[in-house]
Amino acid sequence: MILPVVVAGALEAAVGEPPTRYHPVAWFGRLVAPLDREWTHPLPVGALGALVLPLAAAIAVATLVAVAGTRSALAAAVLAGLTLFLSTSLRRLLGAAGSVVDDSETDIDAAREGLLALAGRDASALSPGQLRSAAVESAAENLADGLVAPLAAFVTGTVVATLVGTAPLPVAAGAAAWVKAVNTLDSMLGYRTKRVGTPAARLDDAVMWLPARLGALALAVAFADFRSLARTREALDNVPSPNSGWPMGVAAAGLDARLEKPGVYVLNPDAALPDAATARRGVRAVGVAGVCSYGLAGLTLAAIRGVTPWF
Repeated sequence: MILPVVVAGALEAAVGEPPTRYHPVAWFGRLVAPLDREWTHPLPVGALGALVLPLAAAIAVATLVAVAGTRSALAAAVLAGLTLFLSTSLRRLLGAAGSVVDDSETDIDAAREGLLALAGRDASALSPGQLRSAAVESAAENLADGLVAPLAAFVTGTVVATLVGTAPLPVAAGAAAWVKAVNTLDSMLGYRTKRVGTPAARLDDAVMWLPARLGALALAVAFADFRSLARTREALDNVPSPNSGWPMGVAAAGLDARLEKPGVYVLNPDAALPDAATARRGVRAVGVAGVCSYGLAGLTLAAIRGVTPWF
């Protein structure tokens, strides 16, 4: 059962992510796209989409893994690992954040354009320091959404399936796919201007509650600064999201830097905006936290196997 995490981590390190046109998440996005329009009754439509589309993705993945398991346990494990890999993102995240930081020193227009791959905010008036801040914020937030959440779902699915006595791999892979689908739905529709996306946004808030805090803990480990968690708790009232403030706040505290989204929130306001060296340290910390997250998932699965001989 540890093999899927090893496969996912190895593919992440070696490949990163497949091209968008070949990525199943992009295919799922095409299913979501028809919802993105004006509706007479947007909330019921959005609620139905938030219920049906992620569940359909989870069932499809679980079925494929279960069918593979009837032929070969190894094939099922590899397919589950491929699903986990496609549900997570780390290498591309680090590369995009690092590029924004590098460009902020030499080509501010390129940095502003590059930020669009990370954050859905208007970058046209952002200073170099604000661009670096946005890169670090986005890397920290997406660590939780794009890596910790699918890994946590995979482990949780394994535990639940083991407790009820069913095959764990299909459930674990389906759970990771479901979380990724929820997050994708929110990223496409979860804006205040899109009422149809309100149910997806509320569902995403609930699903990401624990991963955001686990991601913050992983960042505190990466910074070797557990006091950053306490300092983050004190600053959460400044961030409108119930979740993203945790990993971003730990990044601000761990770097002793000001991180801000102009007009929305400011974290660690008494510090200066990050210079390039500080921002690079923040991006590296996200990478270390990501590796720690893979390691923790593997150790947790190993522990489950150790206490459940039938696992």
